[in-house]
Amino acid sequence: MPVTVADLVADPALDLVLHTPGRGVDRPVSWVHVSELTDPTPFLEGGELLLTTGLALRGEPVGEYVARLAAAGVVGLGLGTGLGVDTVPADLVAVAQRAGLALLEVPRRTPFIALSRNVSAALAADEYAALARAATAQQELTRAALAPGSPAPLLQRLARQVGGWVLLLDTAGAVLEAVPATAAGHAEVLRPELDRLRSVRAPASAALSAPGETVLLQSLGNERRTRGFLVVGRPGPVHAADRSVVNAAVGLLTLRLEQSRGLDSAMAALRAALLRMLLAGEEAAVGEAVAALGERLPAEPLQVLVVLGAVGQRAAAVDVAADAAAVTGSPSFSAELDDDALVLLVASDGPLPERLVTLPDRVPQTAVGVAGPVPWGRLADGVRQARQAAEHSRARGGGLAGFAELAGRGLPALLDPAATRAFADALLAPLVAADRAGAGDLVDSLRAWLSHHGQWEPAAAALGVHRHTLRKRMKRAGDLLGRDLDEPGTRAELWLALHPPA
Repeated sequence: MPVTVADLVADPALDLVLHTPGRGVDRPVSWVHVSELTDPTPFLEGGELLLTTGLALRGEPVGEYVARLAAAGVVGLGLGTGLGVDTVPADLVAVAQRAGLALLEVPRRTPFIALSRNVSAALAADEYAALARAATAQQELTRAALAPGSPAPLLQRLARQVGGWVLLLDTAGAVLEAVPATAAGHAEVLRPELDRLRSVRAPASAALSAPGETVLLQSLGNERRTRGFLVVGRPGPVHAADRSVVNAAVGLLTLRLEQSRGLDSAMAALRAALLRMLLAGEEAAVGEAVAALGERLPAEPLQVLVVLGAVGQRAAAVDVAADAAAVTGSPSFSAELDDDALVLLVASDGPLPERLVTLPDRVPQTAVGVAGPVPWGRLADGVRQARQAAEHSRARGGGLAGFAELAGRGLPALLDPAATRAFADALLAPLVAADRAGAGDLVDSLRAWLSHHGQWEPAAAALGVHRHTLRKRMKRAGDLLGRDLDEPGTRAELWLALHPPA
């Protein structure tokens, strides 16, 4: 336990006299500091016992002096007597009493360094005891982690060590273990913070401070995939020794979860093979294989989703979808399509599609494309369309995009703006150079001519020139470009070059 002012007063070797009984004597002393400055607060952090011979009080209003110390968090003031001040001033006692500051008289025969040594030794002993408790706790956690079965014993020991509650969550935020059981109620409140941690490479951590409580969150796994979360809450602050115990638990739980990585890889390869069979039209055979895994394929018509993102983000999307499927009671199927794409299949008529709309929010920085509804016989079309929608979503920075949206956005929405502008600059460069060299007006004339579908009269009228003038300009433009302007493909390329996406 930390040393307090009362502990120092109770030590007969120090021979201290307390002039403010009951005022701040139970507050722990973080350090002993000696200062004769009238304002030593810039050099204090709070929790100190300040010692002075009284030089700072000469000509200084004691009320202002004590107020500064109290505001800085000083727990006590020790006044050395016999070195210029023979007795403790009564006004100092009164002010300290009102401020709740413990006021000690330190006789001349008690050197200030004796108090410093006393507090330093107590702090060292307290720190050693905390480290010893932490080491013992880590040994208990290790034994619990090595035991077969669920991680519940490890979590129970951790909760007992920190004097609080503990949650073990999967990557979707669903509760795997809760100690005590009532701690499960914290999971929903923590969901936004879990979503933030999920977007950062594991291991990552966060600390939340609420009135009277501190909550620590830690992602479990390696930088390729977040495999779960450990949440620890306790009243008041979490001390360094307890943090080391929490870190030990994180390491042990991560090790347990990583042991399943080989099985995860094999299952991912199996599901990818099953997806290829589904795309080949073998849903009956795949249905039997999925049933052997204890799952069901969704009923048609299907809603197809493609998720683009890093490995960890796709893994988190699988867990989020599985959590939504469990809540709704609707079957789903997920599998990797290639190096950066995940395919999710759900029934379009059920409640699951609506819940998956929030998937980009739950797994930030992912791009999600949606297609459907499609029957099993058109699954390949649905996957292709969802992939195209996801690519469009990724080009605009992520989020959710439906295949049906692509047609409504027009051709420019499907093009890379920078690449299209470079294409336009290169294609139109001869016309731009000719316009700069003389009054050719070739670019504007070409734009007007294409806008009027190659019709000479209306295009010339729009430009305010004779149709023969426009014909001459278009012939010159075709010669400079080295292209036949009557070719539909040439007209399409020129139209795109003259109207690049913003």
